[in-house]
Amino acid sequence: MITQGQCTIFKQNCLSGLENFAAGTPYTYKIALYTGSADLNETTLAYTSVGEVVGTGYTATGKVLTVSQVPTSSGFTAYISFANVTWNPASFTTRGALIYNSTTGAAVAVLNFGADKTPTTSFTITFPTADAADAIIRFS
Repeated sequence: MITQGQCTIFKQNCLSGLENFAAGTPYTYKIALYTGSADLNETTLAYTSVGEVVGTGYTATGKVLTVSQVPTSSGFTAYISFANVTWNPASFTTRGALIYNSTTGAAVAVLNFGADKTPTTSFTITFPTADAADAIIRFS
């Protein structure tokens, strides 16, 4: 079962100074795709290959994410976001994704697409608007 949310280990790592989304940092963040058989939720600690998608156009461990909005704030909310990511070609079935720090392996956030997605040509994850109300990663 895939349950969407920020991973607790990510919150702990942020408070411990072990995450950094600013430009020029030594960390690389990735997004991996998973089938509905994966067990991902807020308690997920790290990237796992269990339940990961297999299919045309998908490579194990996923794709590198580009930070599109470096850490910033508005009002009482700090946030970051990523550029959209596309798999092309894409012929597989996916139900969700895991954003993770590929340098350390630590989980950041779990995404649930709400239903199986079975692309036949390309597959794009479109991240929400990078603002205090909608950004994919926010701290209020």
